Amino acid sequence: MAEWIHTQDKTCRVWDVRNLSKFVVVLKGNLGAIRSIRFTSDVQFMAMVEPTDFVHVYDAKHGFEKEQDIDFFGEISGVTFSPDTESLFIGVWDHTYGSLLQLN
Repeated sequence: MAEWIHTQDKTCRVWDVRNLSKFVVVLKGNLGAIRSIRFTSDVQFMAMVEPTDFVHVYDAKHGFEKEQDIDFFGEISGVTFSPDTESLFIGVWDHTYGSLLQLN
């Protein structure tokens, strides 16, 4: 079970709720403050969202050591995993190319 906090310094700190005296990991973004995170229903993966252009997906089950960066153009309006954890959906807002990305 994890608890998290995001700040204006482009980081996200993750704690194990069984021991709140020390955080598990500090995850760093690229461009801006971390706006949102989402875990898969089985807590295997965590998506960390910046305001624009970047979504970072971490292997939460194995200590956040493996990461995949998803880089695209546009402001991020939301992110979620499918209930079966097979897909990641990213809402992208842009004056010209607003879209919903589905990644499997």
